[in-house]
Amino acid sequence: MSRSPAPGIRFGYGTNGLTDLRLSDALALLADLGYDGVGLTLDHMHLDPLASDLAARTRQVAARLGALGLEVTVETGARYVLDPRRKHGPSLLDPDPEQRAARTALLITAVRVAADLGAHAVHCFSGITPAGTDEETAWKRLTEALTPVLDAADRAGVPLAVEPEPGHLLATLADFHHLRGLLGSPAPLGLTLDIGHCQCLEAALPADCIRDAAPWLRHVQIEDMRRGVHEHLPFGEGEIDFPPVLDALAATGYQGLTVVELPRHSHAGPELARQSIEFLRTKGASAC
Repeated sequence: MSRSPAPGIRFGYGTNGLTDLRLSDALALLADLGYDGVGLTLDHMHLDPLASDLAARTRQVAARLGALGLEVTVETGARYVLDPRRKHGPSLLDPDPEQRAARTALLITAVRVAADLGAHAVHCFSGITPAGTDEETAWKRLTEALTPVLDAADRAGVPLAVEPEPGHLLATLADFHHLRGLLGSPAPLGLTLDIGHCQCLEAALPADCIRDAAPWLRHVQIEDMRRGVHEHLPFGEGEIDFPPVLDALAATGYQGLTVVELPRHSHAGPELARQSIEFLRTKGASAC
């Protein structure tokens, strides 16, 4: 199966949209469809970051990826991996320092897994500012919680790619640059750019967001979306004009994966994975 449906762009599909499949089956599906790689969310369904045999499981996944010729990025957006009652909890902004430390520890584990898999980046996000927490305190917590993760990323040689997420403390590209300033622009700190989030929230067009973000791109997520509505949609169901987006992305020289992000569509995951790569092939050809 041919790869790279748009010149210079390497497409993946997120395992958070394939949670009804065993990981080995999901990887085989993506390879058969012609994806270049996979966005691997660390969670109990596929690769549990809290499992006692994580190292052995990671070696098995690395071997499977190698056999299938798939690249990988490690994503950390699992909803209930740390707390079965709190979505994305605890976060890096949690008022309890021990709870923040649990999220930091998870991200350090993700860095170790990424290094063992040969991943090109580890993705993360800030979390929602807790009620009663002022903005200055929230940013202070975030920088302190991320510092040991960035140290681990630096030692491992794996970039940490922070994602602006609607509704979070770090919600926009401007917020990402604010974090960079607070941390002193450390070399391991990069950006996860979600194309749908650009459509949803940013003032600039998604293609312009890509051009503006190019120097810091370490991971890219892609799906359709509507202005002002944070809902990840299959391609063609939102408002994004994709040929200019893919053209802008190819022009950056970004070498990592661009991962289809449909975490609420796992019930139709195999079919949407097929439709998505066909859509991207078509729109990528249109952008050339």
